[in-house]
Amino acid sequence: MASSYRHGPFVPNLAFRQLRGAMSPGEFAAAVRRAAREIGEQVSCDARYIGRVESGEIRCPNYAYERVFRYMFPGHEPADMGFAPREQVRGRAARAGLAAPAAPVRPAPRPGSTFDNDNTQYDSTEFDSTEESDVLRRAFMTSSTAAVTAASLEAALGPAPAAAAGRAVRRVGEAEACAVEAAVVRIRLLDDRHGADGIYRRAARPLRVACALLDAGARRQSVADRLHAGAGELAVSVGWLAHDSGRFADARSHYAEALAMARVAGDAALEAHAFCNTSFLARDAGRPREAVRAAQAAQRAGRHLASPRLLSLLALREAGGWAGLGDRHACEGALLRARELFARGEREADPPWMTFFGEAELEGLEAQCWSALGEWPRAARHAERAVALQDAHFVRNTALFTAQLAGDLARAGSPDAAAAAAGRVLDLLVGVRSTRIRTMLDTTAELLRPYAAEPAAAEFLDRHGAASRPV
Repeated sequence: MASSYRHGPFVPNLAFRQLRGAMSPGEFAAAVRRAAREIGEQVSCDARYIGRVESGEIRCPNYAYERVFRYMFPGHEPADMGFAPREQVRGRAARAGLAAPAAPVRPAPRPGSTFDNDNTQYDSTEFDSTEESDVLRRAFMTSSTAAVTAASLEAALGPAPAAAAGRAVRRVGEAEACAVEAAVVRIRLLDDRHGADGIYRRAARPLRVACALLDAGARRQSVADRLHAGAGELAVSVGWLAHDSGRFADARSHYAEALAMARVAGDAALEAHAFCNTSFLARDAGRPREAVRAAQAAQRAGRHLASPRLLSLLALREAGGWAGLGDRHACEGALLRARELFARGEREADPPWMTFFGEAELEGLEAQCWSALGEWPRAARHAERAVALQDAHFVRNTALFTAQLAGDLARAGSPDAAAAAAGRVLDLLVGVRSTRIRTMLDTTAELLRPYAAEPAAAEFLDRHGAASRPV
């Protein structure tokens, strides 16, 4: 196996040391662990690991660490962080250029961590050394900070799924499961920052490969379970991209696919997630009663998962359905239940996909309920809190709740404040592509047209008109 562990003198990684700044190695390691939790990764980073990176002992991090570092330092490629290209230290090219020592020296892994979590040896859980795995590696795990556009995401996802699927059927193992899981994380990160429109079509490609892997079967039951869970989460993620880009029929199909995978695998967490998103879709598609039923089904699936935060989100989904039905009493009851569950705090059992669900999301979803019930000033107060509390990483959600605020202010008879909020949404949409948010902004523009003689509204309407014209 190729290794990025060096047996000779190390070349210090000064670029990475600069990124650490004034923090101690221990403080920086804690920041790495926090960032990993935010994106659903698990790394056992400590001061020793940071020291080994900075000393040059670790020439190239594993994929989990690379995703965390990219998240922490947007716009930085691994080379900018002082790391060597992966092909120089891993894979067939590295194996061809290295003479295998008679007795390889490997640092012993710490208990409870995988071999490559804390050193740079080749991780056998990442890839098998076959051409089949090379195809999947390119298909799922090649990353680029420029992948916010359609063309660059095309490059990030690699070859056509038919080629990958055709080769993958020969052997399915840890490498392929890792690749599916990595695709889920990658898609969610891109959506958090840039919205769905630019990535939906290409994000469906790894889902097709994942389904082919399921059909091929895995060598071990543990891998089969991971593939089912990963493919199901991938189906939910792709469904959400379809949902957010206004393709409701596609979204419904993907959510149904995820639900089927959950039922086949007996995966209650995936079932709860699929029903959660089905409820959200039904609300947006104007089927509020279905939204209530799906949210209640999600709560039944998730009640044994020991995650109050999950149940809080599901109660909010139910509240949204009740609001759509105009049932204020039932909506208030679900909102109260959601807040009580949220107040119980985070748990180890909270699903990784729920990193977006904090106090800002709670406020934003409650704002949507009051808006549906026609209580615009109350909705605007919650939407304003949602914007103020939103983490800067979730650019798309900041744009969404600011658009919510603009619409509520316009309906509440505050055109100047509505125009100011809507203008901020236009600023955010420079880097975010979401049909759902643009539709909300179009509605706000219509609400502000009667105030076109007022300077604030006029300025926004001019900007909105210019942004809506084809280039």
